[in-house]
Amino acid sequence: MKVATAVTTSSFAASLLLLRCHPTGAFAPTTTTAREAKWSRMNDGGDDGSHIGPWRPRVYVSSRVCAESRRLNSPSTSLDGDGNYRADDDGIDDDVKKLTASPSRRLTLYNSLTRTKSSLIPLKSPSVTMYTCGPTVYDHAHVGNFRAFLTYDVLKRVLTYLGYEVDHVCNLTDVDDKIIRRCEREGASLLELTRKFEGKFFDDLDALNIVRARAYPRATDHIQEMAQLIVDLERNGLAYQSEEGSWYFAVSKKDGYGTRLVQLDPEQLKKGASVETGGGGAQRGALDADEYDAEKEGARDFCLWKAYKPEFDREDATWDPIVELEGGQIKNIGRGRPGWHLECSAMARKYLGNTIDLHMGGVDLKFPHHENEIAQKKMYLANGNHKGANCAPFCNCWVHNGFVNIGDEKMSKSKGNFLTLRTACPTPDDVRAYRYLVVSSQYRNPLSFTDTALGAAKGALKRLDRLNVMIGDALSKERETYIACDNNSDIATAVEREVANFEKAIADDLSMPRASASLFSIVKLGENEFKRVSKATDDPNCPETPSLDLVGLASVQQALEKMDQVFGIFYDVPAEKGDSGGAGTANVNELLVPDDVMCLVAQRSAAKNAKDWELADSLRSKIAALGFVVKDVKGGEPIVSRDQ
Repeated sequence: MKVATAVTTSSFAASLLLLRCHPTGAFAPTTTTAREAKWSRMNDGGDDGSHIGPWRPRVYVSSRVCAESRRLNSPSTSLDGDGNYRADDDGIDDDVKKLTASPSRRLTLYNSLTRTKSSLIPLKSPSVTMYTCGPTVYDHAHVGNFRAFLTYDVLKRVLTYLGYEVDHVCNLTDVDDKIIRRCEREGASLLELTRKFEGKFFDDLDALNIVRARAYPRATDHIQEMAQLIVDLERNGLAYQSEEGSWYFAVSKKDGYGTRLVQLDPEQLKKGASVETGGGGAQRGALDADEYDAEKEGARDFCLWKAYKPEFDREDATWDPIVELEGGQIKNIGRGRPGWHLECSAMARKYLGNTIDLHMGGVDLKFPHHENEIAQKKMYLANGNHKGANCAPFCNCWVHNGFVNIGDEKMSKSKGNFLTLRTACPTPDDVRAYRYLVVSSQYRNPLSFTDTALGAAKGALKRLDRLNVMIGDALSKERETYIACDNNSDIATAVEREVANFEKAIADDLSMPRASASLFSIVKLGENEFKRVSKATDDPNCPETPSLDLVGLASVQQALEKMDQVFGIFYDVPAEKGDSGGAGTANVNELLVPDDVMCLVAQRSAAKNAKDWELADSLRSKIAALGFVVKDVKGGEPIVSRDQ
């Protein structure tokens, strides 16, 4: 069962109100006492209390409450004139309705545009529009990529926890130079290759318990929108066509280019037009997704549309869109394919409107990708057909996460030091640990991926799982005592204080290290309670064995479940799915060997070609650790087989 992503109130008292849930899953009127209500959430059976068992680790048991909370906060739910839910005859407490009617706490975020931390003020609160940069689907995403996707997930969960409704869209880049080269290498069509790696990307999202976006639009499905954007930019003097037929954005017409999200020296940007010439061109070229430039008027100009090149491009990777102009005329921008930067501007506007609340991505996307998005989208809105836009900003808040490093270097495919999720985390415990390692870090700082760090994260999860099982067992064995016991509890009071600290932390620029500290302060409260009773039981001088503070332990469990709405760590990692269609050229060896292993083999071959013997040996060891051996064949491809 996945962790439910619910809109909940931020106060701990409100969460206890929400736990008054009918055991069958319907949130209905009940005369159950508060103490019985605490017990009812552990009941997996009927009203008679049958089928009661211990707490199940990795399963979020309050999904029925979360589902109802989502319904309460859906746009279709009616509100009164004061913004509160109308008193419908649905059996839901009025206090709960009021608490869930609007966000309970304002979120502050570091905005890369203003370079300051400020409150997020959505255009249409409590709704938040969020656009995030997705993968280029020509290969497995690596664990460095998944730091960005996990950061998106944490922010979305925090917003939802605080009472916002998040409309999230994440693009898929399914055409570019790298994709075309791999299609040629594998003899696969563009559709076959990209759909294969789309499927693997979504499998990894599920493995990491990442809440899906509302939509994952593909670049190739939005060619017409991009062509329209090019035409509007040209109309306003911001785009031009080169002699070879490619289209470029005229950066010289955009004041402040390169200074919105980064602070680059305009003079340096003017030097050089390509990677080979150095200067600004080298900086841009090194970061651009498509590596070749054509004729252009300015060194800084970036490509909007790449003209068809018979010696490089493919029939299934080019388009010839026609745009209808005012007065019934038409314009053909020429056969080709979109540039990388054009995709997001066109799709963000289509799915989320002229101005969005949040745009996220890795820190490496600040320039040129996000800077280019700002240039082409803001100018388009100001000068295009949308006359009422009045230079509406593209996005109000830009959020960027730091790199994942191996050693002192950023993890990347170009460096050959990347690890796919299943390679780096071969077991379900490893996958959960990687999630916890990332979500408990400060998202803006670099994160070192090491065996030690992953091991520490696994240890933290084992501690959490162990405590949850102990609490579940204790409450199961002492049900009657628990229902009859007094509500007063020092532990419960301390837990409520830590939940408040947790909520302050997540609302303060996603301060997840502080949130984790609150989480484990609560864990320690539970552990110390068991230690207290165990120590007294073993003491021959103790006249009477003390009882466990069951109310306190129940509050610990409830708090852990509540916090897990943000952490998302109590879940079962799904098994990796098989290919849902591949390149159509897989040989028998590839069918027997997992793709992650084949990726390591390819990296090892590249390392050997570069005479990096140390890296090649390291990769061979990683392959062996996964249960496979590599046999080099002179003049041919290496043979990979299972280690017998």
